[in-house]
Amino acid sequence: MADWNGIDGASTQEENELRKKYLGYRYADLDYCHAGKAALEKLHDWKFGIRIHWGIYSVLGDSRESWNLTERNDPAYRALYENIYHCWNPNGFDADQWATLFRSAGFQFFTFTTKHHDGFSLFDTATRIRRRRDHNTGNMVGCDLKYSIMETPFRRDVTRELVDAGRRAGLGVGLYYSHIDWFDSDFRLDQWNYQYDPAYTRQSDPAGYARFIARHREQLRELCSNYGKLDILSLDMAFPGFDPDFQLADGILHMEQGEACGIRRDLVETVKMIRKLQPELLIRHRGIDPYGDYQTPERVVPSLEDPEDKSSVPLPWKVIYPGSRHFSYQRDDEYKPVSWIINNLMDIISKGGAFQLGYGPDGNGVWDGRCVDRMLAVGRWLKVNGEAVYGTRACARYNDGDSIRYTKSKDGKTVYAAVLNWKLDGKQVILEHLELLNEVKITVLGLPDQVKWERRCDAVVLFVPENFQYRIPVMPETFVFKISGATVRG
Repeated sequence: MADWNGIDGASTQEENELRKKYLGYRYADLDYCHAGKAALEKLHDWKFGIRIHWGIYSVLGDSRESWNLTERNDPAYRALYENIYHCWNPNGFDADQWATLFRSAGFQFFTFTTKHHDGFSLFDTATRIRRRRDHNTGNMVGCDLKYSIMETPFRRDVTRELVDAGRRAGLGVGLYYSHIDWFDSDFRLDQWNYQYDPAYTRQSDPAGYARFIARHREQLRELCSNYGKLDILSLDMAFPGFDPDFQLADGILHMEQGEACGIRRDLVETVKMIRKLQPELLIRHRGIDPYGDYQTPERVVPSLEDPEDKSSVPLPWKVIYPGSRHFSYQRDDEYKPVSWIINNLMDIISKGGAFQLGYGPDGNGVWDGRCVDRMLAVGRWLKVNGEAVYGTRACARYNDGDSIRYTKSKDGKTVYAAVLNWKLDGKQVILEHLELLNEVKITVLGLPDQVKWERRCDAVVLFVPENFQYRIPVMPETFVFKISGATVRG
């Protein structure tokens, strides 16, 4: 691969090292620099965050975010949806209460939806929409709207309030922004858009195309200029010429070559603007291909049963998964149990990823009690066991069978073995891939006792402390051994 040819020597060396490690980075322009090692280390230290979907769809509570706009071929529904903002007044929103809840849940960072696919901005944008769809006639009509939270009765920049509250609470700050926009008719070029026009190009409508590029770029400039230093920018969806899932097959990047609308060079220029404004910003890969810093397996946890060479994985990753059936608030939703959250957290971080749990408040900005109960329960577990989560790194092997997940301290001196779905009448745990070195000390997080152990052939047997299930502070069915003086065999 060609070396990155940036100006700064240290940055050049770092970018070259990252491109050697992450296959997905290698296809960016040679004058482009990713966020860098320090930004990635921060994500690897945080491990656990919340992904917040909130918007007009939360008022209706009947759709998976704004997808009903395109999945329901119903002009009357679209007209209703797109006029709700005139009376939206979410007086239950309290950014500091949200941030306090997140800290109590053990989250280290958050990502907030500043604009979903419906095009409604939950931040104070100065951009204007000049054309929209009239759902009575089906025609495009002229308009002059921000279509934002600042045009509601609420008239408060909720993005700013949450960013400021998150910083006060010591949380990492992430903003979500969808490339596509189903309200602004100048954006009518993505395949999911109910206004989609395959004939729309730079040549067919030069004025509309120019407005589209300018507004998309300006909104991203606003987010990256007006809210201080950001940690994460979670871009979503993709325009023609970009792969929304950034497919890498056989070590080769497969980009769409058909750029009928000529958009790729415009988006690359926009990404380079973002990078200049926020050099250490971790940008999700969606819609920008190799210019992104990380990828997000969605509703799935990667399997490493047949791992590839870790020196050439496509991109760093974090899993995004809703804590219910939806990322956003639904009146009749079903919430996953606390054990599911904790087990997935340990599974994901043992494999070298991070975990972002998806929840959303209702239309008034209030969190469902079932959601709050689960967040606080996870927080109580992390208060005892967070040492095995935050700031840890993956071991040479992530598991011992189905029920053991390994992590280790950054200095490699301590191994953590998380026991998932423990049968409370069990007396011993067998670790076949743990190798004891010297000056071994083993405890259970939350208990003072040293754990008795013995070698058995190539395995290590740990004996669960007496009356363990009655003495452990939280959730005895999922607990963690802390093991000093050991390593994990690959």
